[in-house]
Amino acid sequence: MTPAYGVLREVHPVVSVLLQENPGPMTLQGTNTWVLRAPGERECVIVDPGEEADDAHLERITAHGPVARILITHRHRDHAGSARTLAALTGAPVHALDPTVGSETLRGGEVVAAAGLEFHVVETPGHTTDSTSFLVHGADGPPPLLAGDMILGHGTTVIAHPDGALAPYLSSLDWYADLPPATLCLTGHGPELPDAAEIARHYRTHRHQRLEQVREALRTLPEGATPRQVVETVYADVDQTLWDAAELSVKAQLDYIRG
Repeated sequence: MTPAYGVLREVHPVVSVLLQENPGPMTLQGTNTWVLRAPGERECVIVDPGEEADDAHLERITAHGPVARILITHRHRDHAGSARTLAALTGAPVHALDPTVGSETLRGGEVVAAAGLEFHVVETPGHTTDSTSFLVHGADGPPPLLAGDMILGHGTTVIAHPDGALAPYLSSLDWYADLPPATLCLTGHGPELPDAAEIARHYRTHRHQRLEQVREALRTLPEGATPRQVVETVYADVDQTLWDAAELSVKAQLDYIRG
């Protein structure tokens, strides 16, 4: 199926998505830019405006404004790269856990209210130290969850060592796994998923399986084996274009194993 670039697609009564045309091994079909507003509200909130230097994407975002707030799930440029440009175009403040990214610094447990909705801020480190999830209150049913790169629409996410780390990522997955059933998971890349807790439990199992594979590789490889040698053993069935990303996760796994 051809990705619907430039088309605002509704996925929930208060949530729509604009897919940025920046596909790649790390971004899948592209970056999901989320547009949120309660029914009847004129203003919207934008989550993750995407990579910089994409005037067409920014024009599409502003066409669905006016923009009241810009929220950032984490500092990677495919999510936050255009945040300051969008802020300059719209006058909206940028809210991010990393103070170098936004004009307003987020803290876990706070609530950002705008466009008739409440965005409950949850610190979910692991992919990066500043990874942030948002529970969106203001509609019937379980609040949708904006996941950033904690969860992807297909495949699994990278632990972006050295910024990312496995122990906090597993703790963040534990929090996800305790969410109510049927919590809609709004991913940073790929399609939305119907149950955040279910996919988090799958991710957690996968991570522990990978850890055991890394331990087994260390038992069979020569002493002093490099992370790349571990990748070539553990990720032999994975497309080699993803090995650089896998090496980051392996480095995080080795740090975790070595305490």
